Amino acid sequence: MNQQATQKFVDELWMDSIVPELVEYVKIPNKSPHFDPDWEANGYMEDAVQQIFAWCTAQDIPGMQSEIVRLPGRTPLIFMEIPGSNPNSDDTILLYGHLDKQPEMTGWADGLGPWKPVIRDEKLYGRGGADDGYAAYGSLTAIMALQREGLPHARCVVIIEACEESGSYDLPFYIDHLSDRIGSPSLVICLDSGAGNYEQLWLTVSLRGMAAGTLRADVLKEGVHSGYASGVVPSSFRVLRQLIARLEDEKTGKVLLDELHANIPAQRIEQTEAMAAELGDEVWKSYPFVDGVRPMAEDNVNRILNRTWRPALSYTGIEGLPELGNAGNVLRPYSALKLSMRLPPTVDGELATEVMKRVLEESPPSGAQVSFEADHAASGWNAPEIAPWLHNSLQHASQQAYGRDVMYMGEGGTIPFMAMLGDAFPEAQFMITGVLGPKSNAHGPNEFLHIPFARRLTTCVAQVIADHHERAGG
Repeated sequence: MNQQATQKFVDELWMDSIVPELVEYVKIPNKSPHFDPDWEANGYMEDAVQQIFAWCTAQDIPGMQSEIVRLPGRTPLIFMEIPGSNPNSDDTILLYGHLDKQPEMTGWADGLGPWKPVIRDEKLYGRGGADDGYAAYGSLTAIMALQREGLPHARCVVIIEACEESGSYDLPFYIDHLSDRIGSPSLVICLDSGAGNYEQLWLTVSLRGMAAGTLRADVLKEGVHSGYASGVVPSSFRVLRQLIARLEDEKTGKVLLDELHANIPAQRIEQTEAMAAELGDEVWKSYPFVDGVRPMAEDNVNRILNRTWRPALSYTGIEGLPELGNAGNVLRPYSALKLSMRLPPTVDGELATEVMKRVLEESPPSGAQVSFEADHAASGWNAPEIAPWLHNSLQHASQQAYGRDVMYMGEGGTIPFMAMLGDAFPEAQFMITGVLGPKSNAHGPNEFLHIPFARRLTTCVAQVIADHHERAGG
């Protein structure tokens, strides 16, 4: 592949076409179904689907077949099939992304907002551009770049789903429905992951799973004056504190349930040590800490392992407490917390959820009515051993695009599709990568897409697709 010519084509298409498309895409509040139960009636998801589909179908890709696939009662899915250079080969590359978004979140900086696209310092701010609106555009651009040079490639299938931020609960039905058309991929490319910096190619080799749900404690049928009730009626918030103490150590944050831990493979520890050496204190300095706050763990290797291979509990929502301005002297009838337990890549999400529910609901403190209503669980993913051809391709691509070596990293988030694919296609190789680098802040305020990094990443994808065809003589 002529890297210079490919990069020129990619840069021009990104700046002339893709960035303007993403600007319009950011404006659409197409929140994932979990956050917008009325998504179908509101129409924002359909707006995003139609915008991306229109751009894709307008591209000059010979023989491409495109369809918006719809199953009753489920979010739509964009399915594209590009024939390979060898009509006698059924060798397939599967490229994946999603178009649904996380909710708004508070705390956006002045002049920025979730549905307000702003380009500043070569970054596109706004919800969803980096997670994961660019995936469809980047995938097709990489394929087109090869075709412009007359380079052969395998048959490509592109899937863009609309339910990922809700746990991809619609996706298994589509995978089953489209199984004959998907085939058996030998390479999976996913553009929905992270990067340790914006200076080299990063390959994700593991993803955490998640067990989430709402923990609620009820003590009264209605609120009672605190002067009359406190000291007699147990506090629902204190009941929650006692229950949470069953899950984690309040001083260290260590998860106490053995079933939620896993052995860390030696290779993953070695890769983590290399990542820590490469990034140094940027491992934690890229976070927007309040002055004086210290990061967890005593060294950067363990900080990365905490984020990628150890369980960790977050509290992502609360109910039953009035806002401060309306907080009267009342002992409230109930308290509820939204729990998000990140799981090691090899821990089963469904089993972890069952363990949490049992531990939280048994023997309720003070006889309170306690319930844990689980959300959709997701298992993590641990990559198979990387084939020599793929490592060599990634290394070459990173050196050509960035001038630095490829790096391997675990990721703290969840991509449910990867666990599904790992089970369905155990022989496949995986290129899991993305643009969510330092401070890009997916799901939070001030999310951005680093445009120059995304352009070079697109060229890296093209290189890997080209090398995939050459790995066994085409």
